[in-house]
Amino acid sequence: MKKEKFTYEKSGVNINAADNFVKFISSISSNNKGKKKFSNIGGFGAISNIPKNLRNPKIVACTDGVGTKVEIANVLNKYDTIGIDLVAMSVNDLIVQGAQPLLFLDYISINKIDLKKLKSILKGIVKGCKISNCELVGGETAEMPGTYEKGKFDIAGFAVGIVDEKKILKKKDIKKDDLVLAVPSSGVHSNGYSLIRHVLKKKKIKLKNNKFLKKELLRPTKIYVNEVLRLIDNNLLNGCANITGGGLADNIKRVIPDGLVAAIDLNKIKTIKIFKWLKKNNIDDSEMLKTFNCGVGFCLVIKPKNLKKVINVFSRDFKPYVIGKIISGKNNVKLNGKIDWS
Repeated sequence: MKKEKFTYEKSGVNINAADNFVKFISSISSNNKGKKKFSNIGGFGAISNIPKNLRNPKIVACTDGVGTKVEIANVLNKYDTIGIDLVAMSVNDLIVQGAQPLLFLDYISINKIDLKKLKSILKGIVKGCKISNCELVGGETAEMPGTYEKGKFDIAGFAVGIVDEKKILKKKDIKKDDLVLAVPSSGVHSNGYSLIRHVLKKKKIKLKNNKFLKKELLRPTKIYVNEVLRLIDNNLLNGCANITGGGLADNIKRVIPDGLVAAIDLNKIKTIKIFKWLKKNNIDDSEMLKTFNCGVGFCLVIKPKNLKKVINVFSRDFKPYVIGKIISGKNNVKLNGKIDWS
């Protein structure tokens, strides 16, 4: 009786397919390498230069994923934008410290190597890196049959930035009477998708047949890197917050010093259509505010005298506007009024 020979491929892992994907990554990464000296893709580790213009450089590192937004991508069989989301979720955190994104790595775990799907995801990652002016230096792709169901996958991103010590944004820089500005989001960004999917299921909404939701739910996260770094370079920013999971209150309080409060007037928030749609699906205000960005993707804390200069840094679709000010008090954040969902 002939004994069956066991191979890695028979267990569900195709090393040749993974190797072909690495070659693809290397080819598109090289096209965006510019004048950098090191070729990192395919090696055991990535090597990058530290910019020479910083006197006392400090490293800032962030990691994040896009949550169950990947399930929306799977339903719609569209994967070319979640890579942008992946980069955005990390680099938008880096700039809160005042750091310039320097390099990015990704981790993709998947049931079975699907080159078409993976290439589409990677193109989005490369685009996100280009927008934020950082380099994709490597990553990992893990084929994990038995861990993920057929067609399922997850992605995570890791960003490293650098900042001169004197440019680090610190809580102590925020003062009483500073203004709090809202910078519009591009949409849902990458938070709250489990609740969104729950609504779709309960309402029996067929996503593939809904033109509005198909577009909105895969709209990529806005990357705020270039505008925020310009504000920092021109000493126009006292502090900022990336509005992700936890919403306005939970994220703004992270940057407000003890003894001060960000008093936010919810009446001033200019929300957008996707959140109005969500609100109509029996979600109360408190749930909306702690789950979604509600139209505010990023917040800035500035001196009142710099308002006009700050507004002019942003493009027309993302012009910041005043939603509050810094006052004396406790608890760091106070929400007043109510968002107009009409």
